[in-house]
Amino acid sequence: MKVRMAEEKDIGRIHDLLAQVAMVHHKGRPDLFKYGTSKYTDEELREILKDKNRPILAAVDENDVLQGYAFCIFQQHLDNNILTDIRTLYIDDLCVEETMRGAHIGKTLYEAVLAFARKHGCYNVTLNVWSCNENAMQFYRSCGLKEQKVGMEVIL
Repeated sequence: MKVRMAEEKDIGRIHDLLAQVAMVHHKGRPDLFKYGTSKYTDEELREILKDKNRPILAAVDENDVLQGYAFCIFQQHLDNNILTDIRTLYIDDLCVEETMRGAHIGKTLYEAVLAFARKHGCYNVTLNVWSCNENAMQFYRSCGLKEQKVGMEVIL
């Protein structure tokens, strides 16, 4: 498995994986996540692919077919009253093709994200995970991530 930057030719496979993530979220929280929708349009993906502040790392097989991705966003709070101005690489979305899970693609992709963040002067890597996604929570903990903050809700 090789990790490279995502390209426009990957958009079809990105949509396939986005649909898998959407289904996990819909099954876990159907009150919040619609069934059968896509997070991005083709045009939105093309714009993200051009945006240097929103890198997408792609895990590809020996045939250069995308098997996983990590959508990332550089974040920094310059001159904030309470936050330091550290540079963070936020993982907005990480997915591995469901039929390939367990083959260490996620770990390879995550390690590539860490290397990418270090190369670009980041202090840390952060992400959010829905508590209904136990598999993702277990995976991230196995990678050494720890809770930074906790979102809470009450449904009325």
